Amino acid sequence: MRTNNEKVKSVIIGVYFIMIVLAITSIFVFNAVTGLEVNPLILFLVVLGIFGILFFLVHRVAKYFEYDSDGAKLILLNKGLLLSDRFNYREHKLETSKHELVGFKMYNFFLYKELVVFIKWDGHESVKKYRFNITLVARKKRKYMKQSLSKTVKLNKRANN
Repeated sequence: MRTNNEKVKSVIIGVYFIMIVLAITSIFVFNAVTGLEVNPLILFLVVLGIFGILFFLVHRVAKYFEYDSDGAKLILLNKGLLLSDRFNYREHKLETSKHELVGFKMYNFFLYKELVVFIKWDGHESVKKYRFNITLVARKKRKYMKQSLSKTVKLNKRANN
C-alpha cells in the first residue's frame, strides 16, 4: 500500500497567508476598536510574538508523510512541506525490510498525531523505535496504514514462532 498527504501543501500555504493577513490587520483593528493610546512598538511586539508562536506550531505540525509497504521493504518518510524541494533539513526516513517490524503504535494527541514504529536490529535482540508525524494524514489513510502494519506484524509473529 502506498499513501501520502501531498494535497495538504496548498492548505498549509493558505494557513500561512491567512496568519500573515491576520497579524497585519490585528494591529490596525486593535488601535481602531479600543481607542487606547498604546505604544505602537509594544503592540507590534505583542502581535509579532503571537504570530511567531502560531507560526512555530504550524511549522511543527505541517509535515509531508509518505508510507509505502509494497514489495519486501517498508518505507516511511517525513519531511517539511515548505522549502523541502530545495532544503531537506527536516527529512526523516526509514527504509527497512518488512520482517524486521516488531510492532507499532499510533498516538492521537489533541493537535498532533504520531506513528511510532518498532524495528528489530539485524543480529541484535534490541528494538529501536522511530517516530513519524502523521498529523495531516487523512483518517481513512491512517486506518489503512494501521491495517497494513497490523497485517505485517501478525505475519512476522507467525513466522518467528
